[in-house]
Amino acid sequence: MPAAPNFPPAPDRVAPKRALISVSDKTGLVDAAKVLAELGVELVSTGGTRAAIAAAGLAVKDVSDLTGFPEMMDGRVKTLHPIVHGGLLGVRDAPDHAKAMADHGIGAIDIVYVNLYPFEATVAKGGAFEDCVENIDIGGPAMVRSAAKNHGYVAVCTEIADLEEVLAELKADGGTSLELRKKLAARAYARTAAYDAAISAWFAKSLGETAPARRAFAGKLVQTMRYGENPHQAAAFYAEETPRIGVATARQMQGKALSYNNIADTDAAIELVAEFDPAASAAVAIIKHANPCGVALGPDLKSAYERALQCDPVSAFGGIVAVNRRLDAAAAREIIKIFTEVVVAPEADEDAIALFAKKKDLRLLLTGGLPDPRAAGEVYKQVAGGFLVQSRDTAHITAADLKIVTKRQPTASEIADMLFAFTVAKHVKSNAIVYAKDGQTAGIGAGQMNRKDSARIAALRAGEAAEAAGLPASLARGSACASDAFFPFADGLLQAAEAGATAVIQPGGSIRDQEVIDAADAAGLAMAFTGVRVFRH
Repeated sequence: MPAAPNFPPAPDRVAPKRALISVSDKTGLVDAAKVLAELGVELVSTGGTRAAIAAAGLAVKDVSDLTGFPEMMDGRVKTLHPIVHGGLLGVRDAPDHAKAMADHGIGAIDIVYVNLYPFEATVAKGGAFEDCVENIDIGGPAMVRSAAKNHGYVAVCTEIADLEEVLAELKADGGTSLELRKKLAARAYARTAAYDAAISAWFAKSLGETAPARRAFAGKLVQTMRYGENPHQAAAFYAEETPRIGVATARQMQGKALSYNNIADTDAAIELVAEFDPAASAAVAIIKHANPCGVALGPDLKSAYERALQCDPVSAFGGIVAVNRRLDAAAAREIIKIFTEVVVAPEADEDAIALFAKKKDLRLLLTGGLPDPRAAGEVYKQVAGGFLVQSRDTAHITAADLKIVTKRQPTASEIADMLFAFTVAKHVKSNAIVYAKDGQTAGIGAGQMNRKDSARIAALRAGEAAEAAGLPASLARGSACASDAFFPFADGLLQAAEAGATAVIQPGGSIRDQEVIDAADAAGLAMAFTGVRVFRH
């Protein structure tokens, strides 16, 4: 392991004389280059970046003017040269370094602005393997890492916002501070780490490796929070470089900053409601503490919301509402009748936005679309000393997938109810039991240690909802009951029958399946096995 040389302390301020700029994203490039030129900083650049700066009438050297070597091998080799990296890594105040720089004609480079080849964007657009490989930047990360290591003298920027901070300091007193250079170095290493993480993940996926020997994750800070799940916990929200549509892509139209719990619940809500095709029906999901307390379909959002609310109006207070269509004023008027923390929608009409604007404590998020519930992806969970990784649950059960195991065959409406209930159960914390009828949840039991208790709680909610609505019978009467995993005993199924369910959908696969089937037959129930478990911890 190399020992740290006895270098002189880095100066607090460095007045830059030369900047090396090489960017793929040229947003703000010319304006920034003009400021540097006005401040007397020599500009050195490469390829298209140099051409853009020169086209603005600014003096700019090509990097080949420094190295004496032309750009070659289709641009793969242009900055990987001792003249460049010596100018970045040389410790100016160390006599040996200063002598080496003088002996070999190496000029110091004081500012580096490099944003990397758009590898992540190329992958996100479905680029061919060869195109993705060609967009793996080599020289860029090398310069960034060299500049960041020598942050005692070099200010390294990987985004235009970084360079704008540097320009602000230069305008103020003509130099960059050591404090800023350290911050920029930390950001630079985070950027190259994220870049390498994206490349390694893409390579593993391309090779069909679901469990590569090493795995890295990366995210870009979106928001710091006052606290996490509880006030004593620190928290922040990060987005992937190319995020799925959802909370990470949402525009917050109004309201105070989202909390950690708000974001977790809103994600659960939009993922659930996205299961239902907006072209087929409007859908509304009301979420409380990451679990749905009401989900319903309808011809329009207003009626879907009213039906979702009916399932559990008590729990809905202070909840999260997600819709699968463009939010309209009619639905908005209903939603604001009770206190709601967050409403999330693909888009919203101006009238709906105006109605919500009167509720200062309500946050409105517009995601720009719905997350694809069938899209591949990964889910991560930290454990002590490590983390678990699994593929996203993209299970989608259709009528063709069902295996009817009882003597009585379900009716067409029961099959529709079973599929709806099972889709909702996929988004309920296990053990999960969901009663549903006519595209409306009737009762939901979540997170219990045994399935019978979940069935009992779901039935209780269905009865309370009917009472609150002034109905003569429980909402669970005539419903379909969905279980996220198999019934290990007949008691949970019998609890569903007692609640009024006429049809049951479950994965099957228990050693006591026949006992449960016999109980269903004795109770006159229709039952279908899916062969797929949708257990959610």
